[in-house]
Amino acid sequence: MKQVTLNPLLHRQQECIGIFFENDSLLNMVIQKNAGAKWSQTKKCWWVPLTKEDYYKIFFVLKGKAQIEQSALHQYIAEKKKNASVALSKTLPESPLTVAKKIQLPAAKVPIVGSGGSKSSLIVYKKEKIYHVNAHVLPAMKQQLKLKAYSESTIKTYLSEMTQLLGILKNIPADELTPEHLKRYFLFCFEKLKLTENGLHSRINALKFYYEQVLKREKFFWDIPRPKKPFQLPKLLNEKELTRLFNALTNKKHKAMLFTAYSAGLRVSEIVNLKLTDIDSKRMQIFVHRAKGKKDRYVNLSPVLLDILRAYIQQSKPRPKEYLFESEQTLTAYPTRTVQQIFSNAKYKAGIRKELGIHSLRHSFATHLLDKGTDIKYIKDILGHFSIRTTERYLHISRKQLVNIISPFDDLWKKENIEW
Repeated sequence: MKQVTLNPLLHRQQECIGIFFENDSLLNMVIQKNAGAKWSQTKKCWWVPLTKEDYYKIFFVLKGKAQIEQSALHQYIAEKKKNASVALSKTLPESPLTVAKKIQLPAAKVPIVGSGGSKSSLIVYKKEKIYHVNAHVLPAMKQQLKLKAYSESTIKTYLSEMTQLLGILKNIPADELTPEHLKRYFLFCFEKLKLTENGLHSRINALKFYYEQVLKREKFFWDIPRPKKPFQLPKLLNEKELTRLFNALTNKKHKAMLFTAYSAGLRVSEIVNLKLTDIDSKRMQIFVHRAKGKKDRYVNLSPVLLDILRAYIQQSKPRPKEYLFESEQTLTAYPTRTVQQIFSNAKYKAGIRKELGIHSLRHSFATHLLDKGTDIKYIKDILGHFSIRTTERYLHISRKQLVNIISPFDDLWKKENIEW
């Protein structure tokens, strides 16, 4: 009988139960489907959150199928309970008035509920302590986001941004804040928390959604200014750097992933979600399903890429069944983080020191198409941009418009007798 070890695990800043055992296809399937475990590529193990419910799921799923070693997990839980008991006896809640001063909220104008700060009035979300007076905020916000069919990534971001505010407010009701309070809070985020312009935009968007979409306060953010975003040009790789990058990879599947990203100008989320049925070899097209903004589109399938994908599939053991690029451990789509790490490793091996990520392959694709004379309107459709203004950024870095421009210094040098 196989032995399975349950160990405490810190994964993505979350307490988890790590499930370790020698690779076994039956246990893999049971752990994933019946216990809801997820595979960690970095930790090389399955994991579930550290909760009673998930622990009992694992225990009953493995009962009779494996010997369970869990002494380290039991010791960790015992020490955690002991430390929590000591911390609870020593910790005093911070005064809401102190918190109000931090973000310059006028306490006299903001009703303070439950100023006793009882520990029983706290809930914890993403390691932030939220007082009972604001316990309704996140569930109401999440419900409205789902009803409006926002993407999972947007929901996660908005809830996280709102949580930061609730953690600072303590006992101060979020529903009672005014636009003037929020102005001071955003100034606090910019000056004290050092949020970037993009980070501040994200936080403003999240709070705007809550006050205007959930609480139905029309034009609540009308007088709240937004920081001007810096105009940043896309970062890209030249053709020699791309050659070094691709040649640095030896794994055929990893090569095929990056070839696909550059050949079709795909986002990393689009690469991992590609299915075998999305490759149309008769029409020589790739179907991109519900990409950013829930927008479907077709992109060209390069004949060279088609040959590469066919060779990759034939050599794969086991062969992919649903997704074009499937994880050997989970037999599901690759996590986006794994593909990003594959790119970073290849960049390092190729000796490329530019600070850029896998999205640079998409930028390189668009810029190189412009260099070769492709109409920018076609590039817009291939990339799936909603606005031509987004695509026009590539005009600033394309060499096509620059190579025929002669510097006035060159003319001066040729016409006049300038010494060097």
